[in-house]
Amino acid sequence: MTTTLITGANKGLGLETARRLVEAGHTVYLGSRDAERGRVAAERLGARLVLIDITDDASVEAAAKAVEADGGLDVLINNAGIEGTVIGPEDSTADVLRPLFETNVFGTVRVLHAFLPLLKRSTAPVVVNVSSSLGSTTLVATPGTPTHGYPGVAYPASKAAVNMITVQYAKAFPDIRINAVEPGFTATDLNGHRGTQTVEEGAEIIVRMARIGSAGPTGGYFDAAGSLPW
Repeated sequence: MTTTLITGANKGLGLETARRLVEAGHTVYLGSRDAERGRVAAERLGARLVLIDITDDASVEAAAKAVEADGGLDVLINNAGIEGTVIGPEDSTADVLRPLFETNVFGTVRVLHAFLPLLKRSTAPVVVNVSSSLGSTTLVATPGTPTHGYPGVAYPASKAAVNMITVQYAKAFPDIRINAVEPGFTATDLNGHRGTQTVEEGAEIIVRMARIGSAGPTGGYFDAAGSLPW
């Protein structure tokens, strides 16, 4: 039985990913920082609730201990993240960037650090870091692409950092399949439901990469159509 933890899974892409993986036979730990929303979501799907706030060391450590006591972990999906207000370079400050880096970057590292010991014990460990095409320096710098027109600084910078984390961890832990994925512009609370895709469409690549097993790629960056340029 494959055991999977999804952070930020009480709604949006995380919830849909949890639903799909439960249907696929995974034992899913539904990560939520809100106890009541997490409980309702987990009960609805047949998942196991794990309280986790990825910005808090004690919360992440407690979640890791809870999952360990329950039997271990095979797949980690770092889905929790925020976009914040879209602010351009002229008005961007350290204070504007700080909350996005605290969640999207430091939170991802915090969760990886806490759960790596469990993943190392798995026979087919997998990590999926939910990134964005806005984290692609190539695409953002290419005129004519949708990403080129995005004016904000904080969110693209944070997701570019997630991409680098993905590469460095994949090199350091060759026995773990570690990849970054771009779900596409999906209508969720993250973007005020401005997205043009459904959560079912957006979750496709997350679910696919969560199920790659030990023979799958590692150190890559993918959307539903294939590899993306860094």
